[in-house]
Parts: sequence; structure tokens; C-alpha cells
Amino acid sequence: MATTDRQATTLALAHALSAAERGLAVIPLSRTKLPALRSPHRDTHRDTSDRAPSDRGTPHHAAPGPTIPVCHGECGRFGHGVYDASTDPRRIRRLFAAAPWATGYGIACGLHPHFLIGIDLDTKSGTDSSAALRELALRHLFTIPDTVVVLTPSGGRHVWLSGPPDVVVPNSAGRLAPGIDIRGAGGYLVGPGSRTRHGVYSTAPGTARLAPAPCPTALLRLLTPPPRTHHPTPPATGEHGQGLVQFVLAAHEGQRNTRLFWAACRAYENGIGPDLSPALIDAAVHTGLSEREARSTVASAARMTGRRP
Repeated sequence: MATTDRQATTLALAHALSAAERGLAVIPLSRTKLPALRSPHRDTHRDTSDRAPSDRGTPHHAAPGPTIPVCHGECGRFGHGVYDASTDPRRIRRLFAAAPWATGYGIACGLHPHFLIGIDLDTKSGTDSSAALRELALRHLFTIPDTVVVLTPSGGRHVWLSGPPDVVVPNSAGRLAPGIDIRGAGGYLVGPGSRTRHGVYSTAPGTARLAPAPCPTALLRLLTPPPRTHHPTPPATGEHGQGLVQFVLAAHEGQRNTRLFWAACRAYENGIGPDLSPALIDAAVHTGLSEREARSTVASAARMTGRRP
């Protein structure tokens, strides 16, 4: 590896550790902005772990039949994309040691304590995404508060906002407006200080020491699809559990895995995971997710939050 690459890896690790100190869970990224570690299961089924959790349905297997379980890190190895994300400096160092070619890091969105939401203002689509966001703000009567802004090598911007712990913001591309992508639960943002093929990501002047500001309520409504159906919840879990089940049931195509993972994380963090898991799995199956994938996602959430499924 060239000296410049080693320096880039060292700097990326340093930036990643600094981000972790602020409560931001990170993973190593390659120069292509993809997770640096490939799936350890890529030879047994279609490799989908190097993308953010999404509505993948049942994986394509090398052999017919549902014989290969979906793994979100339960195997104990690295290479599960955003499921590897951590704030533990020892784990982060191990991740980077396993990927000495990494030159950047990704910040997982939607996790405690910031519940990060990324507004990606792109420049490659030929549209003025900043103007589109201003127009949305005028139309829906909100303003973007002072917050962290990351400048991309292509001239775009990533605006960091903090969401409520009980609201799932799904990932989307161009749904809010042309040129505006959203990074929510199960997605990640390229962290400032990362070096890619096209240049270095950096924080905008005066924003580096800011905390992600709360997402305006009117904007949050635009980012979250409305609930669709009602589903019974075990009485022991209370209204909070009912709300988490409703979040899973509100999932549209492309959101089911992400919403289930988020809801299960919140359930385990609040001590109701074991009681609520069956209802969450049933809700996910109701939306069209396979039961095997749903159970694996809930188990992954339990592992990530430090609980036993």
C-alpha cells in the first residue's frame, strides 16, 4: 500500500474515533464510499450486506430452498455493512485493522443518542437541490436550524439533523425533491475527513463543533409516511410498544427491513424487546417480509443493543 494510502487510513481511523466519542456509530469505508469489508457470506448467497438495511426479501441462494439463514452479524464476523457500526473504540480499531485499505468511515443513521437524519443535497442530478430545499421550507413553513453541514468533493452538502427516538425516517432518493436524498434508519453518511476517489469530505466552516439540530416537525412529517393499519399489541408493552408495531406496519416497499430493525432496537433499549418481538415479527410478515428475515432482523437488533433476543 502506498504511503499516502496508509496516511489516509490512519486519518480515517482518527476521525472515526472522534466521531464515536460524540456518540456516532461508525464503520470503515473504501475509496468508493462503500463499506470496506465484504460479506463473509458472499460465496453462499447473494451479497447484500454491503448496503444499508433495506427491503431485500428472501435472498437469492446458490442452491434452491431456504437453507441459508440471513445474517446481520450474528456469526460474529465483520462484513455486514452498517450492522457492524459501533461507538466502541476497541471494536472500531478491530474493524479498521481488518480493512487496512479503508480511507474513510461511514456514520450510521438512526441510532441512539442522536437518531441521525442526513439530508443529502446532491449536485450531480443537474438540479439546484439547495433551492429545492428552500422552496420546501417556504411551502411547509419550516427553517433548517444551525447544525452540522458536511461538504462533499462534488460540491454537494450533507445536512445533519436529529430525529425523535420513536420516529422511523426511511432512506429515499429524490422522493422529497429532485436532487435531495435522505439517509435515515439503516443508512449511513460519509464522515468528514474521509478520502474518496473524488476528494475529501469536510465540515463547513463554523459547524464542526455543533451537535445535530432537531429536525423541524414540518420536515419530519414529509420524511415519514403515514401509518396505514392497526395491529394488536401485547398489553404488557403499553402505548410505546403499540407505536413501534404501528411503525412496522406503516412500512412501504423498500422500508420493511429498515423499519423492523429500528423498532426492535427501540424495544430492546426500553426493556420490552422480549415481550414485543412476536408482535413486531407478525407486523413485518403482515407487510410482506419473510418470517425468517424478520426473525433475523429482530435478533440483529437485540445483538446491536447489547440484549439477548
